[in-house]
Amino acid sequence: MHLNSPLVPALPPFALPGQRGWLKMDALQPAGSFKHRGVGRLCSAKVAAGAKAIVCASGGNAGYAAAWAARALGVPAHIVVPESTGLPVREAIAALGAQVQVHGSVWDDAHAHAVRLADELGAAYVHPFDDPLLWDGHATLIDEVVAAGMRFDCVVLAVGGGGLLAGVIAGLRRNGLEHVPVIAAETVGAASLHESLKARERITLPAITSIAGTLGAKRVAQRAFELCFEYPVQSVTVTDGEAVDACLAFADAHRVLVEPACGAALAVPMVHRALFEQFKAPLIEVCGGVGVSLDTLNEWKGTAAWKTTPR
Repeated sequence: MHLNSPLVPALPPFALPGQRGWLKMDALQPAGSFKHRGVGRLCSAKVAAGAKAIVCASGGNAGYAAAWAARALGVPAHIVVPESTGLPVREAIAALGAQVQVHGSVWDDAHAHAVRLADELGAAYVHPFDDPLLWDGHATLIDEVVAAGMRFDCVVLAVGGGGLLAGVIAGLRRNGLEHVPVIAAETVGAASLHESLKARERITLPAITSIAGTLGAKRVAQRAFELCFEYPVQSVTVTDGEAVDACLAFADAHRVLVEPACGAALAVPMVHRALFEQFKAPLIEVCGGVGVSLDTLNEWKGTAAWKTTPR
C-alpha cells in the first residue's frame, strides 16, 4: 500500500560541511508517516488470512495508518488511543471511517484495552510496533534506497516501540549492509530503549513525560532491544525542546511539517554533532507524523517547561 517515498539531498543543518546526506521522506506517505509501510503490510496479511475487522492501539500514527488500510481493504477498523492523543488526530482517524475509543493515559493502557476488544469482537489485532510482518514492511524503505543506487554510511531514525529500528536493521541485513550503523534517537521522558540499554535489561518506564507522544511506549519491543546487542546501534537522546527546534528548522529548510517524534532523529546533526560528523553520507529517516501543525509547533516552542528538561 505504501509509496516509494522521495529520497532527497539533505539541506543544512541536516547535513554538515563535507557530508552528502540523504532524507528518506516517509512524511509524504498517504497516511502521513512511515507507519503506512508496516501497518499496511500487516493489515493486508490479516485480511488475507480471513480477518473481518481490525483493532489497533496507537498514539496516533499507527492508528491512522490502520484506519487508512482498513478503508482500502474494505473492513471495519477500531482504533484505541490514549488520552494523550490530541482531538485533531482522533478526528482525523474517525474521518477515515474508523471507530475511535479513548482509553488510559498512555499507549500501554490503550494496548491492553485493544487486545481485549479484539478478542471480544473476534477481530484481528494489529500491533503498532511488535510484529515480524510489520518490520518486513518497514524494511522496504532500505530496499528503496538501495534500488535507487544511493550510497549511505549510517541510518538515523527515531525510536518509540522499536518497530522502525527492527525493520531498518532487517532491511540493511537483507541488502548486505550489516556494516552500516544505526543512530537511534529518543526524547527524554520517552526513552525506553535508551534506559533499557543503560540498565542492560528491558525496563518499563514509570511514566511518559515527553511531548513526543508517538514515541510513548513505556517498554520497547524485545526484538528491538536484542538487536542493539547484535548490531552496531548507537542510542542517543534529545530534549523535547531540541526535537521541536529541529522540526521548525526542518520546516524552514524542506517545507515539510513533522512531529517532535520525528524531530528526535532530525535533531541528531545539531545535538550530537561529534557523532554525526563521523559519517560522509548519512541517511535520515523522516518518519513524519499526523499529529502536528504549524500552530502546535509554535505552541510547543513557546512553552517554557521543556526548555529546562535535562538530557
